[in-house]
Amino acid sequence: MTLRLGDTAPDFTQDSTAGPISFHEWAGDNWVILFSHPKDFTPVCTTELGEVSRLKPQFEARNTKAIGLSVDPIEDHHAWAGDIEDTQGHGLNFPLLADGDRKVSDLYGMIHPNANDTLTVRSVYIIDPAKKVRLTLTYPASTGRNFAEILRVLDSLQLTDNHKVATPVNWQDGDRCIIVPAVSNEEATNMFPDGWDEVRPYLRYVKQPNHS
Repeated sequence: MTLRLGDTAPDFTQDSTAGPISFHEWAGDNWVILFSHPKDFTPVCTTELGEVSRLKPQFEARNTKAIGLSVDPIEDHHAWAGDIEDTQGHGLNFPLLADGDRKVSDLYGMIHPNANDTLTVRSVYIIDPAKKVRLTLTYPASTGRNFAEILRVLDSLQLTDNHKVATPVNWQDGDRCIIVPAVSNEEATNMFPDGWDEVRPYLRYVKQPNHS
């Protein structure tokens, strides 16, 4: 199955380190970061899960839950958690799905046979409170993810959902934004009373609306 942006994230029930999870119910009204990793007790994955645990307050500040997945059994997940805390300094503090039957992996297209026909690749999905897929990313097994970038995209999505702006290249929270072309100058005058910098009629920079 190929998930595209705007698709409804498939619901599922699967066991996890936090007990059985019914995904849509568990997600509730939160944003969700769902990500897969290839295998327990592997070095890159250990660093990633430690980082997501460290970032939990950052996710919570954005009304976001994190949930991981691999095809390893639940016993391995629990045993591995000690290594994650010992080596990364942050214990596992979010659910890790045990997808031994590949139910979730197949629903979300996390297994790429030409890369590896049994293990999940490093897939990432950002899912909004309406259960719509808003971002998909796929990394190779050898490359650890940049979760600062995932937080950046989450900030951008939440900002642009609430204001008629887009975020330019390399945008960081607090940087200038771009007024979307669908907004006329007349509309923009009411929406952005402090004005904007018009480089071209279609390229209008404006102060980030929700930033002091």
